[in-house]
Amino acid sequence: MSTPPATPTAQLAAFAAGLTFDAIPTPVVRKAEDLLVDWFGSAIAGKGSRPVASITRFAASMGPDRGAAEVLINRSQSSAYFAAMANAAASHVAEQDDVHNGSVFHPATVVFPAALAMAQTLGSSGQQLLTAAVAGYEVGIRVGEFLGRSHYKVFHTTGTAGTLAAAAAAGNLLGLSPAQMQHAFGSAGTQSAGLWEFLRTAADSKQLHTAHAAAAGLMSACLARDGFTGAAQILEGPQGMAAGMSSDADPAKLTDALGTRWATAETSFKYHASCRHTHPAADALLQVMQAHQLKPADLARVVTHVHQGAIDVLGPVVNPATVHQSKFSMGTVLGLVARFGHAGLVEFDQHFKDDVTTALCKRVEMVLDAEVDAAYPRRWIGKVTVTTTDGRVLQGRVDEPKGDPGNTLSREEITAKAQRLAAFSKGATAAEMTQAIDGLWSIAQRKSVGRLLGGLT
Repeated sequence: MSTPPATPTAQLAAFAAGLTFDAIPTPVVRKAEDLLVDWFGSAIAGKGSRPVASITRFAASMGPDRGAAEVLINRSQSSAYFAAMANAAASHVAEQDDVHNGSVFHPATVVFPAALAMAQTLGSSGQQLLTAAVAGYEVGIRVGEFLGRSHYKVFHTTGTAGTLAAAAAAGNLLGLSPAQMQHAFGSAGTQSAGLWEFLRTAADSKQLHTAHAAAAGLMSACLARDGFTGAAQILEGPQGMAAGMSSDADPAKLTDALGTRWATAETSFKYHASCRHTHPAADALLQVMQAHQLKPADLARVVTHVHQGAIDVLGPVVNPATVHQSKFSMGTVLGLVARFGHAGLVEFDQHFKDDVTTALCKRVEMVLDAEVDAAYPRRWIGKVTVTTTDGRVLQGRVDEPKGDPGNTLSREEITAKAQRLAAFSKGATAAEMTQAIDGLWSIAQRKSVGRLLGGLT
C-alpha cells in the first residue's frame, strides 16, 4: 500500500522543522539580516508608548525578574515567553516594521521577538537565529496568503498567521521534529486571534495582537516539545482556521514552491510611519508635488485610487483621536506628506491634529480602482488624481512604493532609520545603537546571540 500524500499543514511543518542555515541562499540570509536590523529599530521605538508600557508591566508582574531573554525597551531580562510578549508589542507601535505584500502580513514583529527570546534562552548561534527567522517568515507569509483577502477584511493577519510564524521560528530553534512542529502549528492555530474593530475607537489592541501571537506561538512550540498535541490539520481541516476565518482560502498557497521560492526576500520595508495601505498613495502624491513644484496650499482635492483592503482598514478612521489612530487615516498621512515630504514619527507626534493637517485631510478621498484592486495584494499600486486650486488636474502613479523589493532600502538607509527610531523614543543612545547594529550586521558569525543592548557576547 502506498503512503497517502502529506497534507499541506504537514508539508509546511516538515519544511519549518527541517530548515537549516546551509539550505538558505546567501541573498536570503543577507535579507534576513536587513530585516533583523530593521525590526530592532522598531522594537526600540516602542519605548515610551503607553500600550507597550502596559503590556511590559504585565509581563514583568507575571514573569521572573531574571532570565536569559532580553526585554529591549527597559534592558531587563525575563523568561522567553514574557520577553517575546513585550518585544512584540514594542516593535509594532511605531508602524515602521516590515510588511509582505502578498500576504498583507507584518512578519518581523511576531517572528523576531519569539526567535530572539528563544535563541537567547537556548544559547543559540547567530546562524541558528537567522534560520529560525526565515522559517517563521516562510510559514507566516504562506499562511497569510492561504487565508486570503476575505480573512483580512475582518482579521488582522499579523495576529492570526503570526501565531504560526512565531511557532515555526521557536520550533526550529528547539529542534522540533516534523510531527512535533505540526502539533505546534495545531496549538498555535487554535489560539490565532486579532480583529480590526479596534480601529473604530482607537483602542490599544494592535499591540496586544502581536504580543499574543509571539508569546502564544513560542508557547505552542515549547508544549509540542513536551509532547503536547495539536490539531493535525489546523489550517485546512473542516473545522480549522480557513473554515472559521476565510471564504477564499487556497491550500495550494501553503506549500507554494517551498524551498525554491523564498518569500522572505519578497518582504518590504516601511518608509513612512503609517499603515502600509497609505504608502502607495503617499508616494504618488509626492511624485505629483515634486514634478509640478506644488505646495500644500495648491491642493484643492486629492483622490486616491485604492484597493478594497485599504477602504476596509482605513475607511472607519474618519476623525483620528490619537497619534496611532491617525496612522490609519489616509487624509492625515497625505496631509503630512504634502507638508513635510514624508510622514515620520515626529510629524505624526507634533502635527497630526493641527489645523493645517486637518484641513488637508478633509481634501482627500479614497475611491476603489479596478486596476489597483486587481493587482492587490501581490502588487500595491499607488494612483492619485490631484486637482489644484488653479484648476489643473494632475495624475500620479507609483508601481513600487519606497521600501518594496524593487525599490528597497539600502543598508545605510536601514541603519539611519533605526537610529532615527531610537532617537525619537530615547530608547537607546546613538552610540548604543551603533554598537548593537554593527553586531547585528555580523550576527551570522556569532557563536552565541547574547544580549543586543549592553554588549553582544
